[in-house]
Amino acid sequence: MSSAGLFVSFIAGVLSFISPCILPLIPAYISYISGISIKELTSEDKTLAFKKRIIVSSLLFIAGFSIIFIGMGATVTTFGKLISSHIIILRRIAGIIIVIFGLHIAGWLKLNFLYSEKKFHIKISPGSFGSFIMGLAFAFGWTPCVGPILASILTYAATQQTLMKGVQLLSAYSLGLGVPFFLTGIATGSFLKLFKRIKKYFHLIEIISGVFLIIIGILTFRGSLSFIFQR
Repeated sequence: MSSAGLFVSFIAGVLSFISPCILPLIPAYISYISGISIKELTSEDKTLAFKKRIIVSSLLFIAGFSIIFIGMGATVTTFGKLISSHIIILRRIAGIIIVIFGLHIAGWLKLNFLYSEKKFHIKISPGSFGSFIMGLAFAFGWTPCVGPILASILTYAATQQTLMKGVQLLSAYSLGLGVPFFLTGIATGSFLKLFKRIKKYFHLIEIISGVFLIIIGILTFRGSLSFIFQR
């Protein structure tokens, strides 16, 4: 797997994390899966047991959504291999789709079907098993938040020639989404202070995310993504 694809996927995961409909809810997610209140999460006097619970819950939550995303990557890459004889056409279609998603995220093109929420409303008790299941539900459910960016990475994965490349792409995406989530879990107080500073830039973040996808879409269409990053 070229460094280009892995870098793009990792940044896409980070952009998914800071999207306006995910970032504000991160502390609530961490509180729910760990069973620790926001007040306790932001306290500087957390006990060792609390810290351990936060770390374990966060890692299991990340493992849950990573399994789903990586499975999706393997699936679309397998499908892409079935029509590999048309790889040039597939790559160009993928590029166009990614550009369209970029225009949508930037707010320059309205795609109504991407605004319909697909969330699971399930009651799960805090704990190891509950954290993992919540991770699975997050991957399946938060379509409007991670949908366009994730779909772009999946579309790019479909143009790869081996199953392992698709798995690596979505592993990098999951890492980009998971690392900041984990860091937030162990430093929620610092996160909330930072959030107050950056929430006024949400629209700018959306535009940057959209432009990022548009550029990736154009490079994918031209078949020059790896070439650009390897120079």
